[in-house]
Amino acid sequence: MQNHQQGNRLSWGDTVFLHLERDGMPLNVACVSVLEGEIRFEDGLQFIESKLPLIPRLVKRVVAPPLNIGLPSWEYDPNFDIRNHVHEVTLKHGTDTELKALAGKIVSTVLDRQHPLWDMTFVHGLKGDGLQGKRTGFILRLHHCMADGIAGVGMMGKVFDASPVAPPLPKKKLRFRVPPPRDAINSLLEGVVSSYGDFVKRMLSGWADLLDMAERTAANGGNLVPTDEFSQLLPEITAFTERIRFNVNYRGPQKVAWADIPLEDVKVIRQTCGASVNDVILALITATIRRYQELHGERVKGRLLRMMVPVSLRGSDSVGELGNRISLVPVTIPLDIRNPRRLLVAVHKRTEFLKRSHAAELVSLAGGLIGMFPTAIQAVAGQMLSQLPITPFNLVCTNVPGPQFPLYLLGHKMLRWYPYVPVGGEMAVNCAILSYDGTVFFGFSGDVHAAPDLRRLEAFLKLSFEELRDASGVTPPRKSVKKVRAKAQKVKPARKSEKKVLAKTQEVSKPAPEPAATVRVSIPLTVPPPPVKLAQAPPPTPGEEKALEQMFA
Repeated sequence: MQNHQQGNRLSWGDTVFLHLERDGMPLNVACVSVLEGEIRFEDGLQFIESKLPLIPRLVKRVVAPPLNIGLPSWEYDPNFDIRNHVHEVTLKHGTDTELKALAGKIVSTVLDRQHPLWDMTFVHGLKGDGLQGKRTGFILRLHHCMADGIAGVGMMGKVFDASPVAPPLPKKKLRFRVPPPRDAINSLLEGVVSSYGDFVKRMLSGWADLLDMAERTAANGGNLVPTDEFSQLLPEITAFTERIRFNVNYRGPQKVAWADIPLEDVKVIRQTCGASVNDVILALITATIRRYQELHGERVKGRLLRMMVPVSLRGSDSVGELGNRISLVPVTIPLDIRNPRRLLVAVHKRTEFLKRSHAAELVSLAGGLIGMFPTAIQAVAGQMLSQLPITPFNLVCTNVPGPQFPLYLLGHKMLRWYPYVPVGGEMAVNCAILSYDGTVFFGFSGDVHAAPDLRRLEAFLKLSFEELRDASGVTPPRKSVKKVRAKAQKVKPARKSEKKVLAKTQEVSKPAPEPAATVRVSIPLTVPPPPVKLAQAPPPTPGEEKALEQMFA
């Protein structure tokens, strides 16, 4: 079921992220980029300001409906100031460790809802590799109600350019005039009407989804999934989620870690093993979490890892639109499969099962039914749910395909692009993946108390990738597996406080040896998801176009 949106009203799906956020637990999406060379802050500020007419949402704030009846709306901020949203920071030593610490500090704070829910930070003093000169960091943060992963990549495509030729900066400063506010009574009536229209659309969309699934079931002889496969995997799907090490109540603040691997090698593994790119990613994350569990003496035999995997519901014509159009798929994978290829087979078998059973459509349909409750009830329920000790999933694992060509900001090439997904509730460690210009970038986010040694996931991800690449017969990497494993064991918490937290949370028990699970299945070759196309920004609506003419005249 699609998240329908009426004009400048938030969709019910966007509103959910507003309701789930609470003080001390921000719900933002973000990314950390590293650019070639140095960018003057005033030039960057002026450049970002010149992009505002292309993205009207950046000058709008969220306004609650009168009496909380209906959905919130996007309205122009009467006190908008670009300097409240674009900042600069200079690092002392210019290391990656400092950049990660800064990013963790930024994503740990809640955005001010009195203003548009985004900010950008230019990071100066970042050192380059070897003798390649200095770098500029760039951190973009958006509230999750503004964008999902696909929309965030689309927005970056509007801010950045595909050409290395730096565009000329505007000679005159943009003049910003806010349109007059709407009448309160008219706003209330509009909110009621738009909410009712949204309710009717969701009902019709849900009914259409049910009919579509029924037609596909009938076309397949009334059985979408083979009975033996259904009976084999049903216990895994219906089992309660068992907490793992970092499924504890979120306290904050956060820290981030990241790693990257060649996309070409991932594609070769996919082709060799007859899986999909997403299957390879999920297998690597599973192996990484298994190693992290074992490092802390946690049992993995007979354990399941349940990941929340967002699935985009966007069509090819809505890539550039902001907002959330996603469903969630629960992917449950045995945590004790040590053989890399067998693990990939197991992952592929389960993801194909979920596709044939239309799990994404069913979850979206259920979410649409929940969205039919009045907004006031949703707001209260969201605050309660965000604080309950419930673990429906062990972690979020979102994979977003990005452009496979370089992007530039004022002629400076973006070299690295690490994504960020929020943590909260009892999912205190999550992972976001983004492919860009021939590289797959992994961004780990975690509560400092739940995972004080989050950096170990970087080395464990590399180690899991090397083993899967070797097991798949791909060209051996430059570093041997032994060297990567040794590096993973040497990583230590950066601070004394983190050491104390880690010492308190470590278990004395040691993992018992487990036999590798054996799974035999014939797997057809699947096609990886298409990359996000960075199309030109969609034209503003007639109302927005008129307002923009007034604002930027």
